[in-house]
Amino acid sequence: MKKTVKSVLILAIAVGMASFTKPMKKKIDVKESTIEWEGKKILGSHKGTINLKDGHFEMDGDNLVGGEFTVDMTSIKVTDLSGEDKQKLEGHLRSDDFFGVDNHPTASLNIKNATREGNVYNVNAQLTIKDTTHPISFELTMGETAAITNLKIDRTKYNVRYGSGSFFDNLGDNTISDTFELDITLKF
Repeated sequence: MKKTVKSVLILAIAVGMASFTKPMKKKIDVKESTIEWEGKKILGSHKGTINLKDGHFEMDGDNLVGGEFTVDMTSIKVTDLSGEDKQKLEGHLRSDDFFGVDNHPTASLNIKNATREGNVYNVNAQLTIKDTTHPISFELTMGETAAITNLKIDRTKYNVRYGSGSFFDNLGDNTISDTFELDITLKF
């Protein structure tokens, strides 16, 4: 009887301690991770990359419960142009017309919670661009060595309104889509 009570007590303490464990940080390898962007306009699109500055997932065992990521907005590159056209577009994207990187050198994503279905998480997060924060939801596929996702972001919510047909009239062929896409691979 004493053994049974002692075993039950030990089990209760172990379960109680497990429920108060602190989530572990799974650090992202920023040099191996990639963020590719695409912005569309009436007469085509442009593509490029941007670098992750730092980031981690918060894991409770095998379950994603949070995370924080910082993007280096000064690293924005155009990959579908070369020479003067490339430099001109990169300069424009860094300017106050778009991301204003002199005043806003980083953007961030803070994962608030996630629900799991197999190896896919439905993630709820806060995205901050140009010091403006809005909620965002997306699917994230988690593998053994990497996580991947595709984000579609309405830039106008973050005061990036240059060339937006939602805010300016008579843009014609110069209209730029309000939404840009990010294809993200996070290696750990």
